[in-house]
Amino acid sequence: MTTSTAAIVDEQLTAPVVGVDVGGTKIAAALVSADGGLLGPVAEAPTPAREGAQAVLDAIASSVTTLIDTGAPAARRVRLAPVAVGIGSAGVIDAGRGVVASATDTITGWPGTDIASAVAGRLLAAGTAPQGVLVHVDNDVNAHAAGEARFGAGRGRSSALVVAVGTGVGAALVLDGRIHHGAHFLAGEMGHMPCGEAQGETCTCGRPGHLEAVAAGPQIARRYRRATGDETVTGAVQVERLAEAGDAVARRVYRQAALALGRALAGVVTVLDPEAVIISGGLARSGGLWWGPLRRTLRGELVDLVAERIEILPAALGGAAPIIGAAHEARLRLARTPGPARPGTGPGTTPGPGPGIDPDTRPRQEAP
Repeated sequence: MTTSTAAIVDEQLTAPVVGVDVGGTKIAAALVSADGGLLGPVAEAPTPAREGAQAVLDAIASSVTTLIDTGAPAARRVRLAPVAVGIGSAGVIDAGRGVVASATDTITGWPGTDIASAVAGRLLAAGTAPQGVLVHVDNDVNAHAAGEARFGAGRGRSSALVVAVGTGVGAALVLDGRIHHGAHFLAGEMGHMPCGEAQGETCTCGRPGHLEAVAAGPQIARRYRRATGDETVTGAVQVERLAEAGDAVARRVYRQAALALGRALAGVVTVLDPEAVIISGGLARSGGLWWGPLRRTLRGELVDLVAERIEILPAALGGAAPIIGAAHEARLRLARTPGPARPGTGPGTTPGPGPGIDPDTRPRQEAP
């Protein structure tokens, strides 16, 4: 590699990258520095989910273009635009090609969508990025895990299980500093694990007895309504408040959710032996009524050696995690394709390693 080429590569790997989080209701984007910092505010736009895949792709590209136009000085646009774009998207994503392998109907027509090629083409047409811009796409939970593992609660650890517990239950595995996607891009789909506490319950996927049917926020509220007939309770936060006020049914339902999750996590931890379990999502903001049973159950199901050493940590980056993680994954992919940026995830490409975790021995505090 010549000195001039090395300088170009170094500039690409240290220049800001655009990170995008594509959800069912909103698209959020920001410029992200090499050290995981947000360079300016997060730009948000509604996701036109019911208008179909092409409308969503237009909205993603428009968000990136608007971010570059308004968030970067004109003199720096030439440097910022070509570097890379990282996208975390809802759905099962073939991260090697940037294609939606499978998805629910949250976004109409999303399965089979070639996000990477379509967004790259739109950015080129808009003049936002040059021919060959690298666009890397992964599942949004994987992007979230990439951010938390590298820059958040998992910093300094070589392995982590990152679990998102909110409207659903999902997880991502960071093993030896890399996101593990699995043979079918489904590694970490904990919400659809069989669960003893969920016997007689129907999961959102339509199958019976899955973890998500008892542990996810909407299901906690649904189970409380079914037990009490109180249709005014629509969310897990309300159930938690009722439990704190002494409502016996609320305490039981809330505790069962934590116990179910703890047992499921214990099974995964036993198989994979990560250094830490990182909990994110709406339920992670719960108090001791949820965290207490969760932690006790998880440790109680593990062999002593693991139970004594496993860290159970709340996520640290909040809603910015998938944006930061998507940008980080794109930057790592760029590092494997030095020189002028290339189409990031077109047909025929293969996925490379996921996010690395730098050594960092700073102590971590567990959640309450």
